[in-house]
Amino acid sequence: MTAAVPTGSVPFDITTSLYHRTRTLHLEAEKSGIIAALLRGQATRDGYALLLRNLFPAYRELENGLDRHQGSGGLDQLKPFRLARAPAIESDLVALCGRDWATAIPWLAAGQAYANRIAQAAEGDGMLLIAHAYTRYLGDLNGGQIVRRLLANTYQLRACELSHYDFSGFPDAAALKHSYRAALNRAAAMAPAPDRIIEEGATAFSLNIELSVAVQDHVADSAAIAG
Repeated sequence: MTAAVPTGSVPFDITTSLYHRTRTLHLEAEKSGIIAALLRGQATRDGYALLLRNLFPAYRELENGLDRHQGSGGLDQLKPFRLARAPAIESDLVALCGRDWATAIPWLAAGQAYANRIAQAAEGDGMLLIAHAYTRYLGDLNGGQIVRRLLANTYQLRACELSHYDFSGFPDAAALKHSYRAALNRAAAMAPAPDRIIEEGATAFSLNIELSVAVQDHVADSAAIAG
């Protein structure tokens, strides 16, 4: 059963600070690697599957870290939100590639670096996870919904292959975005060094760009070998 989405006042606006700090990187991400190819309709199902396979460990580290800190001051604000994208991505990968996806699809060095960074962010008080939750979850709830429609219409992906972007467990997607943003702000208000969270957001976007480029390079290399 999905927990009710909480409401409340927002004492500190970390999400606006993260938005301004990462805006240029966000625009760069849309023009880089596999993401750019997807948005132009020039990617392939295999390319998208490779991206998912390399995002899966990052989401797993993020969700394990949030679970580990759910009783601590600050990150307890995120406890009611069980967004659980890692199981959703795993379901998509099974639908796209079969149950042996973890061995059939390579885990690239850039994907490992991204997951390792999130694991490091989960150390100590875990407050740096706020930056990664902002990057991943609000991205999924905003631009991710455009990507979902594109994948369905341009690449003919089925609903069972698009669970990553399915938030139907929450009755109102707009309310979810608003409430999750407010929860991130409340959590960050308890952080001893909010500037570190903001810089971690920039790092998260940079790692996403590096992963996107690495995925596209791998796709191009594989195509060259096959051709």
